[in-house]
Amino acid sequence: MKSAIAGLVLLFAGVALAADVTGTWNATTQGPDGQEMKLVFHFKQDGEKLTGTVEGPAGEVPITEGSINGDAIAFTVEVGDMKIVHKGTVTGDEMKLKVEIGEQTMEMTAKREK
Repeated sequence: MKSAIAGLVLLFAGVALAADVTGTWNATTQGPDGQEMKLVFHFKQDGEKLTGTVEGPAGEVPITEGSINGDAIAFTVEVGDMKIVHKGTVTGDEMKLKVEIGEQTMEMTAKREK
């Protein structure tokens, strides 16, 4: 019984410590053609579920397969037939992301808009 209660306490502590990313985040990265690319992420978080949109060169596209667990964030954006997978960590008002576009990988930092 004590171990079950301890497990529940740890579970709820982890949920309470989850990062809250709701809001607008800005990032600048180098696009595939070498040009600077500005992105604006609009996140909506409901517990561990993450939705929203990304504004960039392709216009505004929805975020899918989004999740947040503690400080770990993951989401996908589909532009045309490209599936762009983002995975990373959130620390306060900064998000470090590893972005996978097919075989290519790049890193970017997004900052919360105040």
